[in-house]
Amino acid sequence: MNLKKHLPTSEQIAEIRALRFLRHLLLEPNLWHMNRHSLSFGFLIGSICCFLPIFFQTVPCVLLCFWIRCNVPLAVLIVWISNPITIGPMMYFAYRVGLWILGTDQEITLLNPSLQWFIDQLSIIWQPLIVGALACGLAFGITGFIVIQLYYRWRIARYKLRKLDARRRSESKAIEP
Repeated sequence: MNLKKHLPTSEQIAEIRALRFLRHLLLEPNLWHMNRHSLSFGFLIGSICCFLPIFFQTVPCVLLCFWIRCNVPLAVLIVWISNPITIGPMMYFAYRVGLWILGTDQEITLLNPSLQWFIDQLSIIWQPLIVGALACGLAFGITGFIVIQLYYRWRIARYKLRKLDARRRSESKAIEP
């Protein structure tokens, strides 16, 4: 599977007028490489940012990718898992995980769409939501990190076995008269 042909190049992105002030950062090769290190850390950062209960999760994700020098396209793709359709169930799941981790059992009161109701509920749920979001993001990220690392190790081992097999076949043909 070759994703590179479907993604824009770093030069194409650096030529976007609004991003020209970041040109020196955007041309950093590690931000676009498809290797084991860059992809696994990109998945980890994208997963953690995906579960952040904030707006514009892509911004901290890209900044962390610049700082750590890992794959930006994969990290942004993972962040976009949390979209307006999925963010509600994801945050509710994170809230429930946070309640479980903290060992409490708080319930949200019935919906009363007012600013005071929202502030009251936020003061109750913020701690389990943050703990659960970080736990879910880390769990999802570490799982993806390990899967990518194992996948690359498997591919390298398979490549070495094919190379060894080809060498053995060529040696056996050279020995036979």
